[in-house]
Amino acid sequence: MDSPDTDKVFTGSIPKLYDTYLVPLIFEPYAADLVNRLSSKSLSRVLEIAAGTGVVTRALASALPESVSIVATDLNQAMLDQASVTGAKRTIEWRQADAMQLPFGDGTFDAVVCQFGVMFFPEKSKAFSEARRVLRPGGVFIFNVWDRITENEFADTVTTALESLFPKDPPRFLARTPHGYHDYRTVERDLAIGGFTTSPRINTVAARSRAKSSRVPAIAYCQGTPLRNEIEARDASRLGEATDIAAEAIGKRFGRGAVDGKIQAHIITIES
Repeated sequence: MDSPDTDKVFTGSIPKLYDTYLVPLIFEPYAADLVNRLSSKSLSRVLEIAAGTGVVTRALASALPESVSIVATDLNQAMLDQASVTGAKRTIEWRQADAMQLPFGDGTFDAVVCQFGVMFFPEKSKAFSEARRVLRPGGVFIFNVWDRITENEFADTVTTALESLFPKDPPRFLARTPHGYHDYRTVERDLAIGGFTTSPRINTVAARSRAKSSRVPAIAYCQGTPLRNEIEARDASRLGEATDIAAEAIGKRFGRGAVDGKIQAHIITIES
């Protein structure tokens, strides 16, 4: 399924809202998971692609020895600007870069890490080829992708709720892009096209998404992701209404106080 250009635009107030609401809601447990999978490996130089506002970067900076250099890249400079404002426990090289045309030499990294970014790449096999190119022989590429939207309860609830606001053309960003790349065979095929010759290890990991109220995930998804671009393209004056409708649907399904929903992702590990 094709993705509109707006699916990968994280600008304006989105980076700050993303970092404030979405990162603790759904990204932190999987950042810890990725770093735990890397921590036992012998590393000297690590590249992160599609780093966003730096939740994995900060986890890497905390967990890995000071001797390991970390380069964190993202297509959107606004996301990196937010990441650098938040900062990390030690020096990070923040660099704007396109994952499909990485500005690094061959074999320069021991590991390439990507958290919930590959779904946004227009040509996934090309991005995988670039990850393989910059890895040293025997290096590791590790990334995660969200499972289908029905396994991710808040995102599913928000998507369904917005159908009532825009019945003729409901916003489908969440189902189309973040939750649109979950088929094992498709991932394996794209890695092979990208030049990886070993078989990936794929683990499915469920976690819990918790917030103090239904409004938190509503703001996170409707205003802190490119779903906002879709809503505003239909009617910019209805962003607040869309957020209210999403909050009401989450409250109806998960309760009027603190909310707790399932999230699920696939973690893919492959060696060069």
